[in-house]
Amino acid sequence: MEVILLERISRLGQMGETVKVKDGFARNFLLPQGKALRANEANKKKFEGQRAQLEARNLERKSEAAQVAEKLDGKSFIVVRSAGETGQLYGSVSTRDIADLLIAEGFTVNRNQVELNQPIKTIGLSNVAIALHPEVEVTVTLNVARSADEAERQAKGETLTTAEAIYGEDINDNARPENFFDPNAEFEGGEENA
Repeated sequence: MEVILLERISRLGQMGETVKVKDGFARNFLLPQGKALRANEANKKKFEGQRAQLEARNLERKSEAAQVAEKLDGKSFIVVRSAGETGQLYGSVSTRDIADLLIAEGFTVNRNQVELNQPIKTIGLSNVAIALHPEVEVTVTLNVARSADEAERQAKGETLTTAEAIYGEDINDNARPENFFDPNAEFEGGEENA
């Protein structure tokens, strides 16, 4: 299906371009959200009549997004989550969590604007792209840690996925995982119940 784009859409085209897209993409996303019109003579005339108005509205949105981007770009946010000793989170940090965190900090961000290919499932520093406008994108850093203290240590460059990093160098030698079992020991169990 051919459509006329009413705004810039990444990996598709600029405002005013006539592009060919799959029918489902047009019917389910572009047309209902007002991002495009079907490419026919009546809609082409309608678009040309509204072009100046659409461009002015796009410019206004872009300038608003640029102002927010100035304040947001390069900022670091701390996310405290429960995690195991290896740094694996018991849950994950998703786009909704990131959007809620930014809203709590006073930024108006929709979860659809957070560009995260897959949820964050380990502690550490992660860079996340946020598309405030099709032409304005910023990157924020998420510091995912078990506590605020660990977040500070991570920000300084420490890796907190080992027992020494979590409990300190003076960890009791008897508490080391390798002391809990002997890999060379033979099984001394009784008979199995049938």
